[in-house]
Amino acid sequence: MHARDPDQPDHHWWELPGGGQDPGEKLEDTARREIAEETGLVLDEIGRKLWTRESRFTYRGREHHRLDHVYLAHTDTTAPHTALRYTANERAGLIERRWWSAAALSECTDKLLPADLPNLLQALLDGSFPAAPLTLTA
Repeated sequence: MHARDPDQPDHHWWELPGGGQDPGEKLEDTARREIAEETGLVLDEIGRKLWTRESRFTYRGREHHRLDHVYLAHTDTTAPHTALRYTANERAGLIERRWWSAAALSECTDKLLPADLPNLLQALLDGSFPAAPLTLTA
């Protein structure tokens, strides 16, 4: 997802689909729901947790503290199965969405969240990604 701060249009970045956990919702269910809302893909299963990333940042003039839980998921298609459902806040900051090849991601000069995303993806593709979830900080 290519996003920006609507109040600072020059501040933009690429990030994975995601969003807030609803009360009582399991993290895996949150991941499935957010993937459906932001990509249109409906997944029956979510794989193992890859990492947790904690960050603090300013968005729309407010300080935020975020904890991302990133899971592995597999799909045979990138074509949406259901309508995309962005929140008003997501629509305000969304520039575009796209799927990246590992090679294209490694050549990206835009800000990536997490910054080490190309290396994390390559380790996953190479089979050298750790079995236990990583803890990342911004």
